Amino acid sequence: MATPRAGGRYVRLALFAIVLLFCGYSLNRGSPISNNGAASVIPRNDQGTSPDGPEQVVVEHGEKAEPVDNQEDSHAPVKSSNKAAGAKGTVKAALVALARNSDIASMSNSIKQIEQRFNKNYNYDWVFLNDEPFDSDFKKAISAIVSGEAKFGTVPKEHWSYPDWIDKEKAAYAREDMVQRRIIYGGSVSYRHMCRYESGFFYRHELMKDYEYYWRVDPDIKLYCDIDYDVFQYMKDNNKKYGFTISLHEYQETIPTLWETTKEFIDENPQYLDEDNNMAWISDDKGKSYNGCHFWSNFEIASLDFFRSEAYNKYFEHLDKAGGFFYERWGDAPVHSIAVSLFMPKDQIHYFNDIGYFHVPFTNCPVDEATRLAKNCVCKPKKDFTWRGHSCTPRFHTLLGLKRPKGWENFTE
Repeated sequence: MATPRAGGRYVRLALFAIVLLFCGYSLNRGSPISNNGAASVIPRNDQGTSPDGPEQVVVEHGEKAEPVDNQEDSHAPVKSSNKAAGAKGTVKAALVALARNSDIASMSNSIKQIEQRFNKNYNYDWVFLNDEPFDSDFKKAISAIVSGEAKFGTVPKEHWSYPDWIDKEKAAYAREDMVQRRIIYGGSVSYRHMCRYESGFFYRHELMKDYEYYWRVDPDIKLYCDIDYDVFQYMKDNNKKYGFTISLHEYQETIPTLWETTKEFIDENPQYLDEDNNMAWISDDKGKSYNGCHFWSNFEIASLDFFRSEAYNKYFEHLDKAGGFFYERWGDAPVHSIAVSLFMPKDQIHYFNDIGYFHVPFTNCPVDEATRLAKNCVCKPKKDFTWRGHSCTPRFHTLLGLKRPKGWENFTE
């Protein structure tokens, strides 16, 4: 028979075990989901800020979301809106994905991360586009995991086929030549249709007509940091028209005549060239040649009014008539980037340094520790592509006079 003292000890031990179990349960519920088994988890402190980092200030409804420090510091964490779950974002905006039925798993992975990191607080609509009708399995699975409304649309055949003026035999020869030269996607017909569609038609789809801004989402992307403010509201309040996370140089073998075709358009339409353009970012010799710098368009948050503008559509029509989407392998990324750099004031372009993002094979991970802690990031800054030699983002910072994050020089290799 146990003594009273022994009985009391057992009770205390039992209570201690219960407390440990409760703490473990609470920690598991509150811990971030790792998107990559190799990624390190950087915990947020109790206040959600680094002890030495900028203070996080709540933005009330209707107040502008601006960087905490001065406007030139592009690496200060953006103020949190702390919007309650279930609330609706007020900007006419949507997350937009071009996908196929076979992408159901990879698309679901992308959606879950964006919902968890961002959209659960804003419930923006999702628009899914496909060159074939979506099947019921795709619609049911995707509708079950999005907040906001899920909309599914089919690309019109005329937007995903050869236009009348394209010589298909010449296009086939060009593809075979690129295969022989081992150029990525060089032999793909569908890739060319996709690039043409993303360049000149996605914003014309019937489902897009009511939106002012869009965020492009591709299958199998990763989002590494919390986005605790409304990115669409930030863009609108701060008069930003194009936002990116990664920039790099294009393969010149895929666009040998793109710049000459662009110069023809500018010579014929000089009125579209913005006075405060960003040409110096895409050309090292005042417009004589294209250096290949482009915003990686698998992530872009942008104004649909820009794509609907006369300047952009006239430019696309000029490119389309030239046939480079099929006779070469013009991508939508350089097309968007050249247009943004020529037809838009450069101060309307925004680098989202605080959005940790991955699309094979590149990563945008904030190298600033205060940002990583404040945004609950789960990425390794040593994998960040931003400050490496092939990146065009350092050039962007220099030309726009943007402040680089402390210690950036430690992440150049």
